[in-house]
Amino acid sequence: MSQARVSDEEIFTGHEGGKLSVAATRPITQARDLSVAYTPGVAKVSRAIAEDAALAKRYTWADRLVAVVSDGTAVLGLGDIGASASLPVMEGKSVLFKTFAGLDSIPLVLDTTDVDEIVETLVRLRPSFGAVNLEDVSAPRCFELEDKLKQALDCPVMHDDQHGTAIVVLAALRGANMVLDRAVADQRVVISGAGAAGVACARILQAAGIGDVTMLDSKGIIHAGRDGLNPIKEQLAGTTNAAGLRGGLADALAGADVFIGLSSSIIDEQLLATMADDSIVFALSNPDPEVHPDVAARYASIVATGRSDFPNQINNVLAFPGVFRGALDAGARAITENMKLAAADAIASVAADKLAADHIVPSPLDPQVAVEVANAVAKAAASDGVTS
Repeated sequence: MSQARVSDEEIFTGHEGGKLSVAATRPITQARDLSVAYTPGVAKVSRAIAEDAALAKRYTWADRLVAVVSDGTAVLGLGDIGASASLPVMEGKSVLFKTFAGLDSIPLVLDTTDVDEIVETLVRLRPSFGAVNLEDVSAPRCFELEDKLKQALDCPVMHDDQHGTAIVVLAALRGANMVLDRAVADQRVVISGAGAAGVACARILQAAGIGDVTMLDSKGIIHAGRDGLNPIKEQLAGTTNAAGLRGGLADALAGADVFIGLSSSIIDEQLLATMADDSIVFALSNPDPEVHPDVAARYASIVATGRSDFPNQINNVLAFPGVFRGALDAGARAITENMKLAAADAIASVAADKLAADHIVPSPLDPQVAVEVANAVAKAAASDGVTS
């Protein structure tokens, strides 16, 4: 499977002037329209909202607006490139929200890396939006930022680099195991990379019933008692690595069923040969996977990447549009663990009729995905009692 190379000229032309605009939902073609949409008519609506703040949900767009927020500290594979340079990515995210979920969103890039300043800024802006999609915030700050925002705001907040990735990884793992006729819970999973995505993947896999997850960072296997662990990794050390392994990737992969790469490190293909029979390899670093999928396929029964030019693309766009649409449809105050699990199940269900070793998740362009995810998330929100 290949894809024609996109030229630099086409890329820059496609971004010229930005990728977003604001469109009016009511035409203004005569004086009467102007009187309704603006003065004097708008004053009546403003007075009504001043008397009953709940009316803002009906008479403004705020309740359906997602704020796409970044500080530019962990942008794609580019790293800490700053707020202005991150804006094209946030605009792109907003395009995807509109295209796949019909949701309006606004990119907000903040020229500060101070967690408390970001929280204060969004608290003050809260009347202007209905949900927050955090994007491209570096670890471990992203964990603190998301936690503080969840406490401070009465609306859905999700760091997509963490949870969007985790949702799609779980969906893909469900699909892969259905192809192989195995139970997800029986897997021994190795995750290379303990950043935002790696941590979230470990947590959602554990919530899905996988009891044997081994995590590695740049210093090797994360285990209890290892020196130099930050608080997040200390927590992981207490809940992962059931086998008590020590050492590096070679020690972790021996006999493992699943490898999930989220670290940009290159893997010696000989290590894949030590994995269990019918192994699963998700080499998700972009643009260069940890191991080329053609090489991984020599050893693994199922291979996935984050790229669009190979089969089984694990792409966050399968998750976040539907997750936010479902949360907003339900009037949810938060995005719960059950809502994420429901999203993963919904993604897997869309692929179920066409499951194959090279089709364990739906295409990111499948319009049915966001619909099914939104419905599942809304039901889970109601079941969890987080709806208004």
